[in-house]
Amino acid sequence: MRRVFAALALVCLAGAASAQDYPSRTVHLIVPYTPGTGADILARVLGPRLAERWKVGVVTENRIGATGNIGAEFVARSAPDGHTLLFTATSFGTNPALSKALPFDPAKSFAPVSLIATSALAVLVNPNLPARSMREFIELARRQPGKLHYATPGAGGVQHLAMELLKLETGIDLVHVPYKGMGGAISDLVGGHVQAGITALQTTAPHVQSGKLRMLAVMSAERSSAFPDVPTLKELGLAELEVETWYGVFAPAGTPAQAVLKVNAGIDSLLAEPEMRGLLAKQGMVAAGGPPERLGKLVARELSRWSRVVAAAGIKAD
Repeated sequence: MRRVFAALALVCLAGAASAQDYPSRTVHLIVPYTPGTGADILARVLGPRLAERWKVGVVTENRIGATGNIGAEFVARSAPDGHTLLFTATSFGTNPALSKALPFDPAKSFAPVSLIATSALAVLVNPNLPARSMREFIELARRQPGKLHYATPGAGGVQHLAMELLKLETGIDLVHVPYKGMGGAISDLVGGHVQAGITALQTTAPHVQSGKLRMLAVMSAERSSAFPDVPTLKELGLAELEVETWYGVFAPAGTPAQAVLKVNAGIDSLLAEPEMRGLLAKQGMVAAGGPPERLGKLVARELSRWSRVVAAAGIKAD
């Protein structure tokens, strides 16, 4: 027994030393989306800066497919030593509600590391619609159930889920019109072929500023600095409708806490830099940061909420 305890002690000491030396080789940031997407851009901005701090290589790899699930599965099956990390986004929290079976458990297969940034969603209408406020829009929709249409870039995306959540919380009945991409959805919203939509604020900001679209509310926790006169839904008494797109980093479950905290601290220090916050702002994002638990709580809320919405609305992904 003494030999067994001695062997276990040596293993624990070796593991502690390994975690303290982290990272000891190249760190791979796995982005489960195509190049040029928000997560990819962020990973390629943060990666080189982390490499400078850690004095090891930090490589961004795109492993695309299945709306992010292929890259996530790769990380879930990777060695839990912190050298393979998942750099993902909002679909990580929506996919489980839309997929009958995933090759991983989003709550148990990963260790939350850091919430990188968030981006506001906005509720928009065509300016010809006789609704100049969110309350007026809800009242109009209640008077005309099933008469108003809303556009999304496809079934199962966060824009679709967010509007279905709005419908559930307010009791309104809108007809979903899915498009094959954001371009067609915005074009028909501007043209008046559909009356409403929910999009990332930065995507439609030029149309709002030109008067081609009307922004009724933002779904973020705070008002947008770009549109300070536009209220949040929370201000209007719809506290459950706080929805933002987000970007976060996860490690495989079982990764040593020391490694998780080192990555978290490195990212937090970068997010505190004015230059980094400015770069994020140009992409329409707000720096987040905070302890790993912040990301963990966000994902837990997302998994619960979207499962409820998908079940209630009978949503199926494209």
